[in-house]
Amino acid sequence: MDRLRSMEVFVGVVEAGSFTAAARAFEMSVVMVGKHIADLEQRLGARLLNRTTRRQSLTEIGEQYCEQCRQILAHVQSAESGALAMRSSARGNLRISAPVAFGSALLAPLLPAYMAAHPEVSVDLDLSERISDLVEEGLDAAIRIGRLDDSTLIARPLKPYGMVICGAPAYLARCGTPATPADLAQHQCLDFLHWRRVVRWRLGQPDGALPSPQPSRFRSNNGQAVKQMALNGFGLAMLPEIVVAEEIAQGRLVPLLRNYMPPLRPLHLIYPRGRQTTPKLSTFVDFVVKNFGLA
Repeated sequence: MDRLRSMEVFVGVVEAGSFTAAARAFEMSVVMVGKHIADLEQRLGARLLNRTTRRQSLTEIGEQYCEQCRQILAHVQSAESGALAMRSSARGNLRISAPVAFGSALLAPLLPAYMAAHPEVSVDLDLSERISDLVEEGLDAAIRIGRLDDSTLIARPLKPYGMVICGAPAYLARCGTPATPADLAQHQCLDFLHWRRVVRWRLGQPDGALPSPQPSRFRSNNGQAVKQMALNGFGLAMLPEIVVAEEIAQGRLVPLLRNYMPPLRPLHLIYPRGRQTTPKLSTFVDFVVKNFGLA
């Protein structure tokens, strides 16, 4: 028999005062009430109730067991109420992973608006270039750049991710403005580090790929650090356009070689299939698609 149901019936018998009253409350026969109690006593190897034709009373073991059953049933009711509440409105902790540049420049500035609209949701935002395992790490969603592997995850396409080469006006005045990728051999080109691996510039044109520029004297795994070096006139940087959009608009950095930039890279919001129905995730998905989705 269902042990939890038997506990409910047992507590009901104690509180109602008789098998007959409990049977009415649970809409079952007196015989079935007796079977639930007998099943518990058989599991425990001890009598829970002393019964006579006129009255019933708890045994010492029955008193202790009844109190523990009440606590267990209260925890179960609380868990069920909490689960129902989380499915009826957006609440709980939302764990998100995103690339550093996208997360810091685009996603983080908009999160206050999402959290203001959903005050019972808290957010953990992990910014990293590491490819995290959503299911294993308990993440609700992640932003991914590049082509996706075949997966059981749900993927929502977002606006493609573009790169730009840029330099400070002072640097260009001192070292000249490159007109073709071949000119980069005469320039200081700042490199990006990804997991101790140098990510070289890859430029292209209609007739095929062009070689990467010369090795740089400065390399970093952080786009903001590379941007600061470019702003200070140390060299040219290839960065996500979103990272330098403000500086380009202000004229502090100048975009270069637009016709030779690599193709736009796909951008997706991904999340586990089994979590898509929770309001905290569904509202976040709607929020991201509204702000960054394809037109």
